[in-house]
Amino acid sequence: MDVAARSARRSAPPWHPVHDGDGRRPAVTAGINHEIDLVVRARAGDRDAFERLVRLHADRLYAVVLRVSGDAHEAEEVVQETFLRAWRNIDRFQGRSQFFTWLYRIGVNEARRSQERRRARPQSAPLADAETQIPDERQAPQARAESHELRRALEAAILALPLEYRMPLVLRDVEGLSTAQAADVMELGEAAFKSRLHRARLAVREAVDHFVAQRDDT
Repeated sequence: MDVAARSARRSAPPWHPVHDGDGRRPAVTAGINHEIDLVVRARAGDRDAFERLVRLHADRLYAVVLRVSGDAHEAEEVVQETFLRAWRNIDRFQGRSQFFTWLYRIGVNEARRSQERRRARPQSAPLADAETQIPDERQAPQARAESHELRRALEAAILALPLEYRMPLVLRDVEGLSTAQAADVMELGEAAFKSRLHRARLAVREAVDHFVAQRDDT
């Protein structure tokens, strides 16, 4: 890579999660071969190619980080820093794993650093408050209220987990990554990943069961 390209990479602007004006995800469809081509071009210093990679992955990465942090502002900052680091280090991506796995690994590390910086700060509102909730009009008001309360309890239980157990749960059970992919993101062996995931699931289940028992007693 020439000096001009390296300079352009160093001065890259911040990257934010990308949405269309109506809030929907961008209508970007690309096969794996197209993504590989974008990565090759980005590694050569093509900022337009990297922008397209951002459009492919920003919303999903933001959703993952938001579920990990529970704070929309922090999640946006983490995603921005993730893409900046990815842009500055794109030439280090060797293609031994999928690009999104490499990107998520950077995001996990950024989320961990962000959590460490705010460890002493009070916990944010549960994630349910950070999302737009569309009620199901087919449900009775009481059923909707109970469903909302259960969702809040579930989100609170996930957020109460230490990050090293929260992340496996989010990657595997919420985002639907395979065990191999999620373990790769966290730079863990599959056995170690499964152990953390199992403990996280047990902790969340116990917390939700406790919430349901308390609610039934009232």
